[in-house]
Amino acid sequence: MTPDGCAEVELQRVTIHGHERVYVQMGSGPVLLLLHGLGCDHTTWLPVLRDLARDFTVIAPDLLGHGQSAKPRADYSVGGYANGMRDLLTVLGIDKVTVVGHSFGGGVAMQFAYQFPERTERMILVAPGGMGPEVSPLIRAVTLPGFHQAMGLATLPGVRQVNRLGLKTLAKAPLGATRDLGEVADIVESFKDPRARAAIRHVVKAVVDTRGQIVTMVDRAYLTQAMPMLVVWGTDDLVIPSRHAEHVARIAPGAVVELLRDSGHFPHKDHPERFGKIVRDFVASTRPATYHRGRWRTLLRNGPGQPANRAEAGEAPLAPVAVLPRRRATASAG
Repeated sequence: MTPDGCAEVELQRVTIHGHERVYVQMGSGPVLLLLHGLGCDHTTWLPVLRDLARDFTVIAPDLLGHGQSAKPRADYSVGGYANGMRDLLTVLGIDKVTVVGHSFGGGVAMQFAYQFPERTERMILVAPGGMGPEVSPLIRAVTLPGFHQAMGLATLPGVRQVNRLGLKTLAKAPLGATRDLGEVADIVESFKDPRARAAIRHVVKAVVDTRGQIVTMVDRAYLTQAMPMLVVWGTDDLVIPSRHAEHVARIAPGAVVELLRDSGHFPHKDHPERFGKIVRDFVASTRPATYHRGRWRTLLRNGPGQPANRAEAGEAPLAPVAVLPRRRATASAG
């Protein structure tokens, strides 16, 4: 069993470009590609993995530099990760997916959809990066001099166990501000591997500086007119503020936004049954995107702001943002 009490799953391994990639594949049906966040791995999806596998084929990889995948000196840009996901899917014989990305994985999901629209049916973004500049000071700290050395000291035997216990204990407190510290403890634990620390530093430096996020989808979000998009956010997120969800209606008309109350940066772990229902309902209510080069060319030529409004384009009006009440994991998500 994992620390979260979720049953472990069988890991599969494949070597691509000389580097081992670890992933979970289970279920059958339409494919969901689940991309974890910074410093996490496939285990972040364990609370929802088996549930989603009842209706979908789920692929949950450990991104390069994370989890049990290789941690080489490599390209850790969002574009590099998108290329890596394309190559993994190609090796697995999978042509098209609904790509689901959490946090940094949301940025990779957006980049994947941008680079490979012909292979993307939908986007589901969970507390994603790339919607605004603000980000937790803890993430910005990764870019500062001395991070590598500080994490090396913090993850020494004995010190690491004390830090982990303290964070896990605080996470159990009935305070919104400490809700996600259990996951932070797991991330810090992964930093005991100097290769993982180096990879994370390269990842963060590519997308964040001392002023916040520097990689954004804002200037290309109009392209989502050609692709169904769902954004799920916890209202108590202290890592990437949920107010970034307010940008979605402006930059990606037609997107569906779900805000979950009493949820932090990991809504799929806070309310797994509700999350699974949201994903199922979205997939069931939308048609997979079909890539058409002519339409893509028209969108690129027209740029943002075209068409002037959805009524002129003959499309349905923008769905309002929905604030969902808390659902207990033991209760029906219906």
